[in-house]
Amino acid sequence: MEQRFSRESKCYKTARVFPPDVNNHNTLFGGKLMAYIDDIASIAATKHCRRSVVTASTDSVDFLHPIRPSDSVCLESFVTWTGRTSVEVFVKVIKEDLLSGERKVAATSFLTFVALDENRKPVPVPLVIPETEEELKLFETASHRADMRKIRRDESKKFAGFLTVKHPWD
Repeated sequence: MEQRFSRESKCYKTARVFPPDVNNHNTLFGGKLMAYIDDIASIAATKHCRRSVVTASTDSVDFLHPIRPSDSVCLESFVTWTGRTSVEVFVKVIKEDLLSGERKVAATSFLTFVALDENRKPVPVPLVIPETEEELKLFETASHRADMRKIRRDESKKFAGFLTVKHPWD
């Protein structure tokens, strides 16, 4: 089976927070940050698989500290775990006060992507090899997250079966 190191999928993005990027609390729009997260995570997944990928789920986005216009936002992403046709990607968001230099983890996120072939069918992905302490910790705790994902997905399917698809005016 093909294997790749976590570091081979690592990606970084740094952006400045401008006035159009903030909400009425003068902090970065959560949706803007979520778009950054999905973008960089998809790049990490593609680098690992060397295939087209599709977002299967955004497992979590935990907002830990507000990001303000005086901050830059730096995202780091890499593959932490692999299933048969899917990869789990971790994204760490660090805010840096550009005037003081103070840095804090502002958010964390886990996303799952599925690798696709030319016919848009799922295909096997390379195994991932963690090396650093951070990569190893995320790898060791991944099976629990995968179990929780499966439970949540099953519950979502059941719930979706209950929901109506009628037009609101019908």
